[in-house]
Amino acid sequence: MEVKSGYKLTEVGVIPDDWETSKVGEVCNFIVPGRNKPKLFDGDIPWITTPDLQEGRAVSISRLGLCLSPAEAKSVGSKIVPPGSVLMSCTGELGIVAITETEMVINQQLHAFIPTEKIEGQFLLNALSFQKEQIAGYGTKTAVPYLNKTACNSIYVPLPSIPEQTAIATALSDVDALLDGLDRLIAKKRDLKQAAMQQLLTGETRLPGFEGEWEVRRLGDHVTFLRNGVNSRAELTLDDPVKYLHYGDIHSCTSVMLEPASLPSLPSGKAKTLERLRDGDLIFADASEDLVGVSKSVEISNLCDAELVAGLHTIAARFDKAVLADGFKAYLQFCPAFSSHLRRLAAGTKVYATNRSHIASVEMRLPGIKEQEAIAATFNDMDAEIAALEQRRNKTKDIKQAMMQELLTGRTRLV
Repeated sequence: MEVKSGYKLTEVGVIPDDWETSKVGEVCNFIVPGRNKPKLFDGDIPWITTPDLQEGRAVSISRLGLCLSPAEAKSVGSKIVPPGSVLMSCTGELGIVAITETEMVINQQLHAFIPTEKIEGQFLLNALSFQKEQIAGYGTKTAVPYLNKTACNSIYVPLPSIPEQTAIATALSDVDALLDGLDRLIAKKRDLKQAAMQQLLTGETRLPGFEGEWEVRRLGDHVTFLRNGVNSRAELTLDDPVKYLHYGDIHSCTSVMLEPASLPSLPSGKAKTLERLRDGDLIFADASEDLVGVSKSVEISNLCDAELVAGLHTIAARFDKAVLADGFKAYLQFCPAFSSHLRRLAAGTKVYATNRSHIASVEMRLPGIKEQEAIAATFNDMDAEIAALEQRRNKTKDIKQAMMQELLTGRTRLV
């Protein structure tokens, strides 16, 4: 590999001649968590596990609200991790890093690096985050990958001067602040949509121009159920002409509307007897591992000329468009009268089941079609705003990654 003048090839790749490299264990102290799990969570010191970490960001609380007293931490052999330490996951998904904002205690899935005067904490955070894929290579080749203490401390990091480390960390922290602001704004917009759904789908709040009582409808009087397939994923392909909607695709869908482009396919011969879905059809998963997933559904949209059939463990419902408007019916699952009815009827112990008769037996108050369309349009506008913010956040993350590529390799110098 040819290295240009002023640079050298090292354990971390090509870096400037005036930079050094070091194993992280040589520039940091470290804390290995105690082996015993705490029994009492009645204090104010956060007990941190891997799910509490957000890659490359600060961590200050346990998402589950688990906190220890100093006495409980001592009794299970746990040391207090000071603020400014860098935590790294060492079990399962390896190399997730975050920096501590407060004192905390960590579980056995994490390793804590306490920076010395040789390395700046925020710089270390970004240097490790930048090497996440390489860090995975240090792990054991077992069913659950693991990084032991020696492997954690043997990870190499680049070492520019402290002033340059600080300058790099500051530049990247400015981008992190922008990402934090976008995350908070996205969360706020989602909360606003949730509140709007609760109010508009129950009639608690009415949109301007609409008044009068909602009419009680029995859904079974206004629906046609379509035949679904029973083919497993093993029978599916990527390139046959008929798209196939499996119940797992419904549970994993993050939107109430589903476009078929990304779905797998079913050979035409196996789809001969199955009815083709249309835009506006509502497809339910008929099985869920928990009550929250009961009533989970997606509304089909933007089919264009594509062929799509409902698959294994689904219920395909075609409602009368004069009773349930396209776009609005996707939100039936969030109407308390609908979801609570299905959950009361859901049968099973390990898996909760829903069937056609459960759906057909629902009686609920519904607004008129015009009001339904207005409600759906309101939600669509909110979704568009959230999507625009998410796109902006993703672009900002790409910018940070590009900055890390330049700054942490010394291609671009700030000092």
